[in-house]
Amino acid sequence: MNTKAGNPPSPGEMSDRQAIADILHRHCRGLDRADSAALQSCYWPEAEVDYGNYVGPAQDFAGLVVAALQDNYELTRHALSNMLIDLQASRAHCETYVNADHLLPGAALEMCFGGRYLDLLEKREGAWRILHRRVVMDWAKTREIEDLRGSEAFAAMAKGAHGAADPLDNFLSNGGTA
Repeated sequence: MNTKAGNPPSPGEMSDRQAIADILHRHCRGLDRADSAALQSCYWPEAEVDYGNYVGPAQDFAGLVVAALQDNYELTRHALSNMLIDLQASRAHCETYVNADHLLPGAALEMCFGGRYLDLLEKREGAWRILHRRVVMDWAKTREIEDLRGSEAFAAMAKGAHGAADPLDNFLSNGGTA
């Protein structure tokens, strides 16, 4: 199942690649919406993570990171790019770039993180999940910002939040309507 660079993947490989991308994007949503259950669903029960200050079971990490994000930031936004997936039957090695913005309390500063996720994923009974994740930091910085969320131009716009306070919760529970 390992496609050489530039060769079109088979339909099965395309399906696997899309399922892997879906898991990684759902992980970002779990972080940004402070949803530990969503994070846990992205990992196999015995999965391990290495986030530098935390190395250990991914299932435990899910609760710890949600609490840390809620305690230290008003909002976060994780965006993925440059996803390279090396499929090897029921396993995949994946390097994915991540840019994560973290709005500090008071909304005068944001911490910006640029790095990569090095993931080992495994397919079991047709489903892909992360078995091991290592986060690599390429750079990080804090910068001053001007919070425009309350400005006249954006005053009426829905605003992001952690957990059920985010408009996504209402959107999903109402069948895709606001």
